Amino acid sequence: MRGSPIKLKQKLSPKAAAAKKLRDKAAAMTPKRRARKAENQRIGQKPGSDLHHSPSGLKRVSIKNNRGNFGRGTKTE
Repeated sequence: MRGSPIKLKQKLSPKAAAAKKLRDKAAAMTPKRRARKAENQRIGQKPGSDLHHSPSGLKRVSIKNNRGNFGRGTKTE
């Protein structure tokens, strides 16, 4: 899969884009995020499902449920 055919690139100034790049890199390198990425690589991805990290552990759930906030929508997130 090559990604979404819809390109939603943010239109940021060069200074803002550089700052965002630093923030995104810092967020991706937090211990919690690194542990989640390593766990996902160990388990592997299957078509039609997402891995959902919750306080009670990792669950494999449908893409529709995971990305739709389990029926509550994403407007209030």
